[in-house]
Amino acid sequence: MIPHPNAAQIDFAKGSGLVPAIVQDAVTRRVLMLGYMDREAFDTTIRLGRVTFFSRSRQCLWTKGETSGNFLEARELRLDCDADALLVLATPHGPTCHTGADTCWGEQNTPSHLAFLTELQDFINTRRAEMPEGSYTTSLFRDGINRIAQKVGEEALETVIEAVNGSDERCIYEASDFLYHLIVLLSAKGLRIEQVVDELAERHRPGWKKH
Repeated sequence: MIPHPNAAQIDFAKGSGLVPAIVQDAVTRRVLMLGYMDREAFDTTIRLGRVTFFSRSRQCLWTKGETSGNFLEARELRLDCDADALLVLATPHGPTCHTGADTCWGEQNTPSHLAFLTELQDFINTRRAEMPEGSYTTSLFRDGINRIAQKVGEEALETVIEAVNGSDERCIYEASDFLYHLIVLLSAKGLRIEQVVDELAERHRPGWKKH
């Protein structure tokens, strides 16, 4: 289910039945485009999982990408403080603009490698919430936090071993295993990798003192 406000909360009447919908990349946070939604476009977006607008020029609904194939996969919809505008977090499948540009402002929407950590954290949190069968991540959560913590220790040791006696390739491989299991551990405790980054950033500030 896509997180979204209740349609009854949205003030469609203020804009004569339409509200502006700002589309933002769910990972890079780059603003991709601006469209307008009526109640039907809002409901269709939730139902299909693809961002759908009301075309003011054609006076009809249109799902972004229905012609080009460059769909916007809806991840979350948020309502602003005045209840008359929507922020749509989405994953773009191809360029967003009809000109072929990544955004309607001609900007490049190149994701940061580090931004993937947020995407991975969200994915792991979803696994924790849904617990699908056959998933290794699900099995870790079912084993409990003690087992997860043990795996973090094991992967940390393997990373150290490869750093001292192995190849760079193996060191990166084991470090990836370690980081993945660390994020699983954080998720199990209701924490996020961004909180670790915030702590590191705080330590980088002048005058920071160890607790």
